[in-house]
Amino acid sequence: MGLLAPWFLAGLLAMGLPVYVHLLRKQTTVPRLVSSLMFFEQGTQSSVRHRRLRYLLLFALRAALVLLLALAFARPFFRHKSVLASDKLLLVAVDDSFSMNASAGAGAAGTKLDEAKRGALSILSAKAPGQKAQVIGLGGQMRLLTQPTEDSSQLRAAVQAIGPGDGHDNFGELGRGMRALAETVHTPMELDLFSDMQESNMPGNFADMVMPGNVTLLLHRVGSSAATPNWTVESVEAPGQLVDTKKARVLAVIAGHETPAATRTASLVVNGNTIATKKVDIPANGRATVAFEGLDVPYGESRCAVRIDAADGFPNDDASNFAVKRADPERVLFVHRGSDTRSPLYFGAALAAAAQASFVLQPITPEQTSDIDPTKYAFVVLSDVPSVPSILENTLIRNVQDGGSVLVATGMADSHREHIPVYGGNVADGHFYARGSAEDAGFTTVGEADAAHPSMRDANSWEGTKFFYAAAVDPGNARVVARLADGTPLLVDKQRGEGHVLLFASGFDNLTNDLPVNPAFVAFVDQTAKYLSGEERARGARVVDSFVQLRNPVNRESGAAASKATVDIVGPDGKRPLTLKEAAAAESFQLARAGFYQIQFANGRDALIAVNPDPRESDLATIPDDVLKLWTGATGTGSAETATESAAQAENNVSSLWWWVMLLILGVALAESGLASRYLGTQREEL
Repeated sequence: MGLLAPWFLAGLLAMGLPVYVHLLRKQTTVPRLVSSLMFFEQGTQSSVRHRRLRYLLLFALRAALVLLLALAFARPFFRHKSVLASDKLLLVAVDDSFSMNASAGAGAAGTKLDEAKRGALSILSAKAPGQKAQVIGLGGQMRLLTQPTEDSSQLRAAVQAIGPGDGHDNFGELGRGMRALAETVHTPMELDLFSDMQESNMPGNFADMVMPGNVTLLLHRVGSSAATPNWTVESVEAPGQLVDTKKARVLAVIAGHETPAATRTASLVVNGNTIATKKVDIPANGRATVAFEGLDVPYGESRCAVRIDAADGFPNDDASNFAVKRADPERVLFVHRGSDTRSPLYFGAALAAAAQASFVLQPITPEQTSDIDPTKYAFVVLSDVPSVPSILENTLIRNVQDGGSVLVATGMADSHREHIPVYGGNVADGHFYARGSAEDAGFTTVGEADAAHPSMRDANSWEGTKFFYAAAVDPGNARVVARLADGTPLLVDKQRGEGHVLLFASGFDNLTNDLPVNPAFVAFVDQTAKYLSGEERARGARVVDSFVQLRNPVNRESGAAASKATVDIVGPDGKRPLTLKEAAAAESFQLARAGFYQIQFANGRDALIAVNPDPRESDLATIPDDVLKLWTGATGTGSAETATESAAQAENNVSSLWWWVMLLILGVALAESGLASRYLGTQREEL
């Protein structure tokens, strides 16, 4: 027990006041001469002992009132253990991200993850009897591996079941997860985090790491805090679909973190066989690029990788996977008017000029489409075609619903005012910018573009491209990818079932615009072809914990129904991660492991997708100690002694007695007032 303002105890000197009133002050009566007492009634004297008892009780109440007033101003308090150990929730978090697969360092057995699990088991063994605990896994996202439980065997089993992960940890996700947990758990919590405290795990905003008020954070660093040298294959650039193996080129970036200048051997591996090796000189703490010319792979899908010789304590990141599909060029059906010879010429030249060209253009007029099967083409282009045979249009619509794609260029055909084939809308008006006034430039340019759309990714927003004509089309609920300077939609992406209809509100003939003779046209055609054929979604290497779209999302605004087609996924371990129910409804899938995923999408296309860990996990630099101190608010970084001391301090709490003293003062004051009234009344009766 203690006093916050002990100097107010000087008020106890006022105790002399009731002493003076009750003991020292004597009441004197001046005698008065009375001639006769015959008119006074005889009174009965009360008991002297009884009167003295009430006198002493009144004195005690008044003395207690003075004492309590002085004590109240002194603000008494006492320390106590507000929470029993068994009432505090113990949270044990184990970082199982990719960097935890590295060696724990000299003198330590196993990996950092092994050391972290040993520390977590030690904390669980030392928890108080009856105390509830919960095990948390970290690696890409925060995972609650158990519910709060007192069962030590269940908790230990959860820790022992934690295996090496491939994800990238983020302490910001931990902070957000703990704040969400604190909304439902209002008792104090102790969070013991076992991690290598990788600097790349810190979020961009430090506030995201802050823990809620009822959480005590204790950090346990595993592995060495010193700089750990590590070489890694940071990235690989390779074609996803291959036609000519001799023209193929594979570029790999080899990076060193906290490393001296060295020479490493890089190898190109195809389906488990090394087909080429090269020496690469890597500067200190730098990067170097190695190129492999030619990629001799068999027809079909191949699992490839670039590897370097292991020379550090983290061999898991010495390879980067990529997938390649070798096939004959896919055909693209290009439907155009017989009088239009410019459009197929420009579009075909751009398609052939694209790097690693894997498409062949087949031009055709609407009159020649009677026995055409659109499903045999990668995608279909309708270039300035007023109309197509109804049989072809219905076939195209069904093909789009099932996952096919169509690119429509409106051109200047007046009949589009009635109906745009496959797209379903019509042209409300046409803007002839070349017919403007003398003050006008005679053309317009692109005003805004959605760079996130695959078609515009490498097109540099079509800077400098002149448009002389554009059709005015109502996009409705479709995605507007690009607009002209006056706001007219230029490129619109409309979802229909599992497929897409991409509408270009101008032409490919070099009459309505000069895009076909602009260098951006090749990039636009290349990216659009990959997007519409599905190659852009199904090929290339991905990062662990990224998502792959399995089917088009349901468009509730347009009333588009979800596809009932099932998807099929086989993970790197050869198992199917989705149940039959999930395979029939899932719109996307998270790639949680490194390796190769074999996926059949809802539109019927197959793909082999390579998945690699996040490159940031290869930088093993740790968070500085002063930042860790700021995060925990403690003076240490998580040693056993500091953890024990912090836990003991967390249990101590301070409670003020001021309100209780004030209530007691009120009670004493009421008792003194009542007793004084009775005493004084008795005195008057005795007089």
